[in-house]
Parts: sequence; C-alpha cells; structure tokens
Amino acid sequence: MNIFLHIDNISHIFKANLTAGERIAAKLGAKVETRSVRAVSDVTLSVRKGETLGLVGESGCGKSTLGRVIAGILLPTTGKVAIDGAPVMENRHKVTTRVQTVFQDPFASLDPRMKVGDIVSEGPIAHGLTTKPEARKYVARWFERVGLDPVWVDRYPHQFSGGQRQRIAIARALAMQPDVLICDEPVASLDVSIQAQIINLFLELTRDLELTCVFISHDLSVVQHVSDRVAVMYLGRIVELGPVAQVFGKPAHPYTAALFGSVPKLVLDADELVQFNSIEGEVPSPLSPPSGCYYHPRCPLATALCGTSQPVSQKVSDLRTVACHHYKKQLAEVLSD
Repeated sequence: MNIFLHIDNISHIFKANLTAGERIAAKLGAKVETRSVRAVSDVTLSVRKGETLGLVGESGCGKSTLGRVIAGILLPTTGKVAIDGAPVMENRHKVTTRVQTVFQDPFASLDPRMKVGDIVSEGPIAHGLTTKPEARKYVARWFERVGLDPVWVDRYPHQFSGGQRQRIAIARALAMQPDVLICDEPVASLDVSIQAQIINLFLELTRDLELTCVFISHDLSVVQHVSDRVAVMYLGRIVELGPVAQVFGKPAHPYTAALFGSVPKLVLDADELVQFNSIEGEVPSPLSPPSGCYYHPRCPLATALCGTSQPVSQKVSDLRTVACHHYKKQLAEVLSD
C-alpha cells in the first residue's frame, strides 16, 4: 500500500489541570479528581493518497481528539504524524499547512466580527499563498469552487444559512491548498437536505483535488457512503479497520457488530416499525478503563482471557485488521445469521 498519511503509535493524555486551591485541597484530603484521561491510546493508521478513511465510534471514544492530533491542533503525548514522510509537528509546533480541518459547527468556527472574505484569505496571506492585492480574486475562486457567489465576500457569518456557513468553512480549509482534510462531523449540525448537498460537494472536491481525508462522524450511513475504508474506535483504541464493504457487511469485532446493530431501521411491512438493539452496559470511564480488552464488560463473547489480556491487531484479510481474541467466532456468527 502506497502510504501518504501515516499516524504512528499516537497517544494523547489529558492531564488534570488543577488550580492552586484544588491542589491545596487535594493535599488536605479533599476529594479532588487528579487522574488523567487517556483519550487516544496507541493508534497506528496509514491512509493512501486520495483515500477517505471514515472514523466511527460512540461519543467520547476519542475520534475528535485523534482528528485534532492528526491536524496538528493538539500535541500528541507519544507518537508522530507524517504526510508523505514529512512531520506535521516539530518541537511541539505545527510546521505544515498541508493538513486542514473542517469543524462540526461552522458558526462557532467562523469569527463573527470578520467578513467571510477576510476569514478565508487570512491564512493564505499569512503563509504566502496569495497577496493582499490578489486576495479578493483568490477568495472568489474558492467561493465559486464550493458553490457560493463571490459577491458575498463582504458579508458576515451571521448573514448566511447553516449550509452556506459550512461551505465557507470548507472554502477556508481548501484555500490553504491542503493535501489532507480532517472533517470532524461536518454535516451533523445541518438539515438532512443540506447534508446531502454538503456530502455531494465533499465527494466532488475530494475527487477533483485528489484530497486525502479523515471523515469523522456518528452517522454510519454517511460514513458508508463517502469512505473507502472505515476505522472503528472504542475508548481511544482502534478495534477494527478495513474496507467499507467488508466491515459493514461482515463486522469482525463484537463492538462493531453491536454499533451497527444499534442503528434504528424502519421496516414498513412489519408489525414493529422501528427495530434497533442498543449496546448493553455502560461505557467505562476513560479515567479508569477496565483491564484487558476495554470492551469485555459489555461483550457477549468475553472470556477470562479478555479480562486479563489486551488484544493486539490481527490481520483478517488484505487491508483489514481487528483487535479481538474471538474475532473468528464473531465472523462465524455473522455468517450464520
């Protein structure tokens, strides 16, 4: 596989940021939370040039944190990220503009006091991709590329609809001429009809600009539609990785199967119109994850081995891996259904 984006053994730990008063209280015996949160744990991924990797999992599993580490927004505690062999961060600072991010809420990510044209041109001017005299033409080109009228460059973010603001956010990211795009829930805050427009725009841009993408989403149908491969996260770890058709068709990890099975399905010719099976049990706290496999307290296939030994990623087929002691049993159950 021709690797373009390489995430090598990435971990990120959020340490307790205590005030002076909290530190004193802790020393005096007060109950003050001092434990660290291991949001991402030993994640290694490789993405090919022009490929879209979907990243799915329950809320709090570390998807957005991993995306921010890849984008150079957060410093990894261990590991490194490289694009075509060149590091994203050096000496604790981001050193490249080749990776950009589209965030979930465009209204929160756009400065309400700046005109949208200035928002889009600010980065390219700072990094020498255009000049102030040429900035208006440069922005107009990217506005047209994302389906916006260039005459709107002098408006403010609040003068646009949600879908239009997300197009502006996409234009801002693309104006930096990135090779890698991190899309963190880019359509979650939009109406369904607008979601379809943004998804189609995303597919068009990734094809025409040959972008390599990491697409983070809770919407499994969207991930299935836009991604080439999908990675499933649970409590900061990648538990399954593989081509979309294989993972969605025959999930090899019990958590993947449970996650897909929890999606409500409308069956019009049945007595019960809505069918879905929620994942049993509570998500363990990342402050104190269970020993062994993190999923074993909720897993129907768990044995004593799962409670003591952390499973390593095993190759199931070409481009497909799973971290489960009993993945063969899970695949056998899928095939028997």
